[in-house]
Amino acid sequence: MSVEDEATINLLDCGAGESTLIFLHYFGGSSRTWLEVIEHLKDNSRCIAPDLRGFGESQPTAGQYAMADYADDLEGMIQALGLTRYILIGHSMGGKIALAFAVRQPTGLQSLVLIAPSPPTPEPMSETERSRLLSTHGERTSAEETAHKIAVRPLSSSQFNQVIDDNLRSSEAAWRAWLKHGSREDLSSSVAKINVPTLVIIGGADPVLSPHLIEQQVVNQIVGAHLEIVSGAGHLLPFEAPKTIAEHVRLVL
Repeated sequence: MSVEDEATINLLDCGAGESTLIFLHYFGGSSRTWLEVIEHLKDNSRCIAPDLRGFGESQPTAGQYAMADYADDLEGMIQALGLTRYILIGHSMGGKIALAFAVRQPTGLQSLVLIAPSPPTPEPMSETERSRLLSTHGERTSAEETAHKIAVRPLSSSQFNQVIDDNLRSSEAAWRAWLKHGSREDLSSSVAKINVPTLVIIGGADPVLSPHLIEQQVVNQIVGAHLEIVSGAGHLLPFEAPKTIAEHVRLVL
């Protein structure tokens, strides 16, 4: 599917039902990130998961990778698919993109589910970690180190291999853009515009974004937002707790 800047976006589109769910993956992930969550939801909902520009099987683009560009892609996808009512679910970087889209107050957006979302403020990443990620794009050992750092509950071998594979096929342009710019974008002055029910889910042991930070920087900034903490889970919630995530999503349908 072609969207903004002639970007070509790959889509996973499955399931059927009265509700339509749109899933946005994390930095270094892909539409496959959501497969286990979708497995619990597809019998009663249409589930759509794009590979965000520069990730998965979507092609890199000569355009930009700002949050507004990703939000434009999402808007173009929704229009192309003729969606009139949908629930938006974003994980980590995908959560920040969901925020950037929701502040536009799109008429079809029913609810927002933010899973370990990158906050609207600049993400609290150490410069040492930022430099490590910038200098090791495409290196398996670095991808494995990252996976071990951000997951708390054990991943199966197939989950781990998928996380590494998705990391390694991320385009360098998209990779560098998030680390140098997207993660540092400040959307905090706009999030009060969000006017739909919002559920925020965070792992109780998330080593990247603590529950306290998410409560202060996300939940408390959105009118009526509700926080759920998944005890003993880390940052990769779609892999670490897919059934729990699906149960929370089902409650907002």
